Amino acid sequence: MAYLNNVMIIRHELIARLVRLFQEGNLSTQIDSLPVELYPKNREARGRCCIYKERAITRYKMLPLLGFEVPEADIELVPLHSYAEKALQRDSLSNAILTVVDEACTSCVQANYVVTNLCRGCVASPCVMNCPKNAIRFTPSGQTEIKAEDCINCGLCQKACPYHAIVYIPIPCEEACPVGAISKNEQGIEKIDEDKCIYCGKCITACPFGAIFELSAMVDVLKNIEQKKQVIAMIAPAILAQYQEAPGKVLAAIKEIGFAEVVEVARGAEKTARHEAEELKEKLEQNAPFMTTSCCPSYVEAVRKHAPGLQPNVSHTPSPMAYTAEELREKYPDAELVFVGPCVAKRKEARDLGSVDFVLSFEELDAIMEGMGIEPEKMEAVPLEKYTVESRGFARSGGVLNAVLAEKKAENFTFEQIDGIDKAAMRQIKMLEKGKNSAQFYEVMACEGGCISGPGANVKSAKAKKNFIQGIRALS
Repeated sequence: MAYLNNVMIIRHELIARLVRLFQEGNLSTQIDSLPVELYPKNREARGRCCIYKERAITRYKMLPLLGFEVPEADIELVPLHSYAEKALQRDSLSNAILTVVDEACTSCVQANYVVTNLCRGCVASPCVMNCPKNAIRFTPSGQTEIKAEDCINCGLCQKACPYHAIVYIPIPCEEACPVGAISKNEQGIEKIDEDKCIYCGKCITACPFGAIFELSAMVDVLKNIEQKKQVIAMIAPAILAQYQEAPGKVLAAIKEIGFAEVVEVARGAEKTARHEAEELKEKLEQNAPFMTTSCCPSYVEAVRKHAPGLQPNVSHTPSPMAYTAEELREKYPDAELVFVGPCVAKRKEARDLGSVDFVLSFEELDAIMEGMGIEPEKMEAVPLEKYTVESRGFARSGGVLNAVLAEKKAENFTFEQIDGIDKAAMRQIKMLEKGKNSAQFYEVMACEGGCISGPGANVKSAKAKKNFIQGIRALS
């Protein structure tokens, strides 16, 4: 998460309210009144036309937080408590990872090109003359306007305008998506193409209306804890970036939620670093042109869906989450394993692995603690296990590379970092697929700055970096 914004605050408040209702045993009986409680008559709408619109959108937003996709049909005829009851009774989650809240999405722009008031209504009218779809017309004021329903966003009008009166307005989620996996349908609503999506989560953080959600497993995790099952939390190394408090206090607060055990995924990171270093050594001895890291599931998805020819060059070493889950599954075969981190793609990786039962984001974790009244700063710190600085450093860009270098198995190799997968990075990945490499080892992170800046993070990137450095120093 690059910046703190109101969308995050609203989502955090919603999750905390739902957790509070769950704790009180009132999730299915009082959830219908929650939109009204959040937006009473005397409260101003947050950027919407009225509180009634806010209430309607809040209803839709609660569906993914309960673990459901937003349906195509209206939900006004189906009370929220019906969804809550289904969530409390279900045995398995939907296979979907992301969903779009249609009602919130309709506020976005319908076309990328807009005529501003700089338009002089000139006689030459090159914008009108060069539009291939006759999508530009004159208004009564003498200026031109673009008919969104006819515009194909070719940009010819902008290039032709002598006054630079036509501007390009990006659609935030589409602009942020590095693989073109999200686009508007006939109704102007964004839809996610699962065949293209790499679950980087950039669309979630880019959407200024908070219309894109992960399907949450929050209710399922809390339900298993309430039923006294052995639920174990696996905490990603990026946890050090989420709080200013000492790591021991944070882990104590997480355990207070009701987890039977809280385990750092840094233990799996040590195995990943060791095996990846060994694999790199073997590749270099076999004169392989290059190898890339494999611990970022979003990058793995990008290769699988958009650069399949690159797969032989991607490390076969499992991720830290996979190694940690493997160890815990052997020790606690009947336990429910919950990975907690800042990554959307981990939900897909967990589903593919089959050894991790649920995934929670740091954002959900923090809201759960707020809903339960748990304050990390007031907790008594628990002792932490001894892990290398490099294993905990996996969370930051350059961390995997440093961990491989620290193993000292492969020597005298060249390396580069792809710090964040955007459209330019995807072009570089495509070039690697064609064998056009300039290094022997590539560390690839989907999120700029590393996992500490993931879409499910709880704090903005600048603060995350500061917290992470502070946390690493405290444990060194």
